[in-house]
Amino acid sequence: MMNKKISKRKLQAAKTKNNILETAKRLFLEHGIDNVSVDSIVEGAGVSKGAFYVHFESKDALASLIIKDYVNEIDMDYKEYLEGLGSEISTYDVIILMAGKIAEVLETKIGYENMKVLYKAHLSKATDTTSTVSYDREIYKMFEYILNRGLSSKEIKLNMPVDTTSHHLILAMRGITFEWCIRYPDFDLKKQFLEHFEILLNGIINEN
Repeated sequence: MMNKKISKRKLQAAKTKNNILETAKRLFLEHGIDNVSVDSIVEGAGVSKGAFYVHFESKDALASLIIKDYVNEIDMDYKEYLEGLGSEISTYDVIILMAGKIAEVLETKIGYENMKVLYKAHLSKATDTTSTVSYDREIYKMFEYILNRGLSSKEIKLNMPVDTTSHHLILAMRGITFEWCIRYPDFDLKKQFLEHFEILLNGIINEN
Protein backbone atom coordinates (compact mmCIF):
# COMPACT_ATOMS: atom_id res chain seq x y z
CA MET A 1 0.00 0.00 0.00
CA MET A 2 2.83 2.39 0.92
CA ASN A 3 4.59 1.71 -2.40
CA LYS A 4 1.39 2.49 -4.29
CA LYS A 5 1.08 5.82 -2.48
CA ILE A 6 4.71 6.70 -3.29
CA SER A 7 4.22 5.75 -6.94
CA LYS A 8 1.08 7.86 -7.13
CA ARG A 9 2.89 10.85 -5.64
CA LYS A 10 5.78 10.42 -8.09
CA LEU A 11 3.35 10.21 -10.99
CA GLN A 12 1.56 13.35 -9.87
CA ALA A 13 4.88 15.18 -9.40
CA ALA A 14 5.96 14.19 -12.92
CA LYS A 15 2.65 15.43 -14.34
CA THR A 16 2.99 18.72 -12.48
CA LYS A 17 6.56 19.22 -13.71
CA ASN A 18 5.58 18.45 -17.30
CA ASN A 19 2.59 20.80 -17.05
CA ILE A 20 4.87 23.62 -15.88
CA LEU A 21 7.34 22.87 -18.69
CA GLU A 22 4.70 22.86 -21.43
CA THR A 23 3.06 26.02 -20.09
CA ALA A 24 6.41 27.81 -19.93
CA LYS A 25 7.26 26.77 -23.50
CA ARG A 26 3.98 28.21 -24.75
CA LEU A 27 4.33 31.47 -22.81
CA PHE A 28 7.99 31.94 -23.76
CA LEU A 29 7.06 31.56 -27.42
CA GLU A 30 4.07 33.91 -27.18
CA HIS A 31 5.69 36.66 -25.10
CA GLY A 32 9.46 36.08 -24.98
CA ILE A 33 11.37 34.78 -21.97
CA ASP A 34 11.98 38.24 -20.47
CA ASN A 35 8.27 39.08 -20.52
CA VAL A 36 7.10 35.95 -18.70
CA SER A 37 7.08 35.74 -14.89
CA VAL A 38 6.88 32.78 -12.54
CA ASP A 39 3.44 34.07 -11.54
CA SER A 40 2.18 33.87 -15.11
CA ILE A 41 3.62 30.36 -15.53
CA VAL A 42 1.98 28.96 -12.40
CA GLU A 43 -1.29 30.70 -13.25
CA GLY A 44 -1.25 29.20 -16.73
CA ALA A 45 -0.33 25.76 -15.41
CA GLY A 46 -2.88 25.91 -12.60
CA VAL A 47 -0.32 25.08 -9.90
CA SER A 48 1.01 26.86 -6.83
CA LYS A 49 4.21 28.87 -6.76
CA GLY A 50 5.49 26.41 -4.17
CA ALA A 51 4.98 23.57 -6.65
CA PHE A 52 7.00 25.51 -9.22
CA TYR A 53 9.97 25.87 -6.88
CA VAL A 54 9.83 22.19 -5.93
CA HIS A 55 10.81 21.40 -9.52
CA PHE A 56 12.74 24.46 -10.70
CA GLU A 57 15.19 26.80 -9.00
CA SER A 58 14.04 29.84 -10.99
CA LYS A 59 12.38 30.94 -14.21
CA ASP A 60 15.77 31.29 -15.89
CA ALA A 61 16.78 27.79 -14.79
CA LEU A 62 13.55 26.50 -16.33
CA ALA A 63 14.19 28.42 -19.57
CA SER A 64 17.76 27.09 -19.73
CA LEU A 65 16.50 23.53 -19.29
CA ILE A 66 13.93 23.95 -22.06
CA ILE A 67 16.57 25.35 -24.42
CA LYS A 68 19.08 22.61 -23.57
CA ASP A 69 16.54 19.81 -24.06
CA TYR A 70 15.44 21.30 -27.37
CA VAL A 71 19.03 21.64 -28.60
CA ASN A 72 19.73 17.99 -27.73
CA GLU A 73 16.57 16.87 -29.51
CA ILE A 74 17.43 18.84 -32.65
CA ASP A 75 21.03 17.60 -32.69
CA MET A 76 19.82 14.00 -32.43
CA ASP A 77 17.61 14.64 -35.47
CA TYR A 78 20.66 15.88 -37.38
CA LYS A 79 22.73 12.89 -36.24
CA GLU A 80 20.05 10.42 -37.31
CA TYR A 81 19.87 12.12 -40.71
CA LEU A 82 23.66 11.99 -41.12
CA GLU A 83 23.80 8.32 -40.17
CA GLY A 84 21.16 7.60 -42.80
CA LEU A 85 23.29 9.00 -45.63
CA GLY A 86 25.08 6.35 -47.67
CA SER A 87 28.85 5.94 -47.40
CA GLU A 88 29.11 6.30 -51.19
CA ILE A 89 28.02 9.95 -51.03
CA SER A 90 30.91 12.40 -51.45
CA THR A 91 32.03 14.64 -48.60
CA TYR A 92 30.96 17.68 -50.62
CA ASP A 93 27.45 16.31 -51.07
CA VAL A 94 27.18 15.22 -47.42
CA ILE A 95 27.98 18.75 -46.24
CA ILE A 96 25.52 20.27 -48.72
CA LEU A 97 22.82 17.80 -47.68
CA MET A 98 23.47 18.54 -44.00
CA ALA A 99 23.26 22.29 -44.64
CA GLY A 100 19.94 21.80 -46.42
CA LYS A 101 18.61 19.61 -43.62
CA ILE A 102 19.58 22.15 -40.95
CA ALA A 103 17.90 24.95 -42.91
CA GLU A 104 14.72 22.87 -43.20
CA VAL A 105 14.69 22.17 -39.45
CA LEU A 106 15.23 25.85 -38.66
CA GLU A 107 12.37 26.88 -40.95
CA THR A 108 9.82 24.16 -40.22
CA LYS A 109 10.54 22.56 -36.84
CA ILE A 110 12.07 25.43 -34.87
CA GLY A 111 10.55 28.32 -36.80
CA TYR A 112 11.07 32.05 -36.93
CA GLU A 113 9.21 32.84 -33.69
CA ASN A 114 11.32 30.41 -31.64
CA MET A 115 14.53 31.72 -33.18
CA LYS A 116 13.47 35.27 -32.32
CA VAL A 117 12.95 34.26 -28.68
CA LEU A 118 16.32 32.48 -28.64
CA TYR A 119 18.23 35.45 -30.07
CA LYS A 120 16.62 37.75 -27.51
CA ALA A 121 17.72 35.35 -24.77
CA HIS A 122 21.26 35.36 -26.17
CA LEU A 123 21.42 39.14 -26.17
CA SER A 124 19.81 39.74 -22.77
CA LYS A 125 22.10 37.15 -21.10
CA ALA A 126 19.48 36.73 -18.37
CA THR A 127 19.05 33.09 -19.40
CA ASP A 128 21.88 30.60 -19.77
CA THR A 129 21.96 29.74 -23.49
CA THR A 130 25.39 28.07 -23.38
CA SER A 131 23.96 24.79 -24.65
CA THR A 132 23.20 26.35 -28.04
CA VAL A 133 26.72 27.66 -28.67
CA SER A 134 28.89 25.17 -26.79
CA TYR A 135 31.65 23.61 -28.88
CA ASP A 136 30.71 20.34 -27.16
CA ARG A 137 27.42 20.29 -29.06
CA GLU A 138 26.83 17.23 -31.22
CA ILE A 139 26.48 19.38 -34.32
CA TYR A 140 30.16 20.42 -34.08
CA LYS A 141 31.22 16.80 -33.66
CA MET A 142 29.17 15.80 -36.71
CA PHE A 143 30.89 18.32 -38.96
CA GLU A 144 34.28 17.32 -37.56
CA TYR A 145 33.45 13.70 -38.44
CA ILE A 146 32.47 14.68 -42.00
CA LEU A 147 35.62 16.76 -42.47
CA ASN A 148 37.86 14.00 -41.12
CA ARG A 149 36.23 11.58 -43.51
CA GLY A 150 36.94 13.98 -46.38
CA LEU A 151 40.58 14.31 -45.35
CA SER A 152 40.99 10.54 -45.12
CA SER A 153 39.58 10.07 -48.63
CA LYS A 154 41.62 13.05 -49.88
CA GLU A 155 38.43 14.71 -51.11
CA ILE A 156 39.21 17.91 -49.23
CA LYS A 157 42.23 19.92 -48.15
CA LEU A 158 42.37 22.15 -45.08
CA ASN A 159 44.71 24.97 -44.10
CA MET A 160 43.45 24.96 -40.52
CA PRO A 161 42.56 22.31 -37.92
CA VAL A 162 39.39 20.27 -38.43
CA ASP A 163 37.70 21.65 -35.31
CA THR A 164 38.40 25.23 -36.40
CA THR A 165 36.96 24.54 -39.85
CA SER A 166 33.88 22.99 -38.25
CA HIS A 167 33.45 26.09 -36.08
CA HIS A 168 33.60 28.33 -39.15
CA LEU A 169 31.00 26.30 -41.04
CA ILE A 170 28.57 26.57 -38.14
CA LEU A 171 29.44 30.23 -37.65
CA ALA A 172 28.41 30.78 -41.27
CA MET A 173 25.08 29.04 -40.64
CA ARG A 174 24.48 31.12 -37.54
CA GLY A 175 25.14 34.32 -39.47
CA ILE A 176 22.80 33.33 -42.29
CA THR A 177 20.13 32.39 -39.75
CA PHE A 178 20.40 35.82 -38.13
CA GLU A 179 20.03 37.42 -41.57
CA TRP A 180 16.90 35.30 -42.07
CA CYS A 181 15.48 36.61 -38.79
CA ILE A 182 16.02 40.28 -39.64
CA ARG A 183 14.75 39.92 -43.24
CA TYR A 184 11.90 37.52 -42.49
CA PRO A 185 9.73 36.64 -44.40
CA ASP A 186 11.54 37.94 -47.51
CA PHE A 187 14.51 35.59 -47.23
CA ASP A 188 14.84 32.01 -48.48
CA LEU A 189 16.89 30.40 -45.72
CA LYS A 190 17.56 27.06 -47.41
CA LYS A 191 18.54 28.69 -50.70
CA GLN A 192 20.99 31.00 -48.91
CA PHE A 193 22.45 28.11 -46.88
CA LEU A 194 23.11 26.11 -50.04
CA GLU A 195 24.54 29.04 -52.01
CA HIS A 196 26.90 30.06 -49.20
CA PHE A 197 28.05 26.51 -48.56
CA GLU A 198 28.82 25.97 -52.23
CA ILE A 199 31.07 29.05 -52.05
CA LEU A 200 32.71 27.90 -48.80
CA LEU A 201 33.30 24.36 -50.03
CA ASN A 202 34.99 25.57 -53.20
CA GLY A 203 37.85 26.63 -50.94
CA ILE A 204 38.44 23.18 -49.44
CA ILE A 205 37.58 20.70 -52.20
CA ASN A 206 40.67 18.92 -53.48
CA GLU A 207 40.68 19.18 -57.28
CA ASN A 208 43.64 16.82 -57.71
